Amino acid sequence: MDTQRDLFGQAGVAVVEPEPKVAVRLGSRVRRVNLAKKRRETLKEFMELLDGLEGKDIYIGAYGGHGSHYWINTLKLGRMKVEQPMFGDKEVPSVIVLRGNRAGDVRIFTDRVFALRCQEYFGYTLWLLDFWNGFGEYPIDRYRPIGCDSLHITRFKD
Repeated sequence: MDTQRDLFGQAGVAVVEPEPKVAVRLGSRVRRVNLAKKRRETLKEFMELLDGLEGKDIYIGAYGGHGSHYWINTLKLGRMKVEQPMFGDKEVPSVIVLRGNRAGDVRIFTDRVFALRCQEYFGYTLWLLDFWNGFGEYPIDRYRPIGCDSLHITRFKD
């Protein structure tokens, strides 16, 4: 009986825990969504973007869910620096800190990151980092803002 339970150990196959899925509820329906893969891909793109923006002047805005209001609007981070823990191939940072040359800094908690979008305009480029916390009536974490929030990063062309 023990040999049947340890088939993977005898064959030398490493057993990996499955990625946790998030339970999302809409009315009486429940769906389990895997956000870990999407989060890793988005954060990889975001870190590449931050590498290109480091040392430049950027403006940060945080938009509240459901089109309600701005939490922050056009906060200037001059000569922006990125501070974060080691970002390897498998390790995803839990927080990223963007600091300006004065007292301004922004902490980005990455546990609900969903997508990174880019919009080009005539005088500037706008990147939107989206956070998702489930549906309005059924949030994933009830202590966070409900629905979808966005962090706006603006870089004006020289």
